[in-house]
Amino acid sequence: MDDMLRELYQEVILDHGKNPRNFRHPEDATCKADGNNPLCGDQLTVYAKVGDDQTIKDVAFEGRGCAISLASASMMTEIASGKSISQVQNLFDLFHKLCTGEEEGMVPDEFADDIEKLRVMSGVRQFPMRVKCATLAWHAIHAAVTGENNASTE
Repeated sequence: MDDMLRELYQEVILDHGKNPRNFRHPEDATCKADGNNPLCGDQLTVYAKVGDDQTIKDVAFEGRGCAISLASASMMTEIASGKSISQVQNLFDLFHKLCTGEEEGMVPDEFADDIEKLRVMSGVRQFPMRVKCATLAWHAIHAAVTGENNASTE
């Protein structure tokens, strides 16, 4: 990772980790899932309000964890809101590949801006145990919108 991306990675994690966006429990959530990363001790609950059109109208989270998991959850809530369930599932796949270094070719145009925002999290690939921290919230939103109550990075 070049120095400029490393610095941006650190700034974004610090900003979102200290001031997480959408850190709350919305009373009108239609689904939720508890996420657990036993290796790091991260525990998050992701809440989503899904409309009849299968679009995520609101997404938020609560919990505790390392700066990486909180920052990633914060970014996920900003990006997932307004997207369809299938778009969020596609973004999860792209994000996971980004974090593990398995990127394959071009990112579809509809996700280019989102993946560019998430690219700063690609620094976790240098620390394989931290990939689970970065992807925990994404596992949890996937579980929530598919009717599961729990998600684990294991």
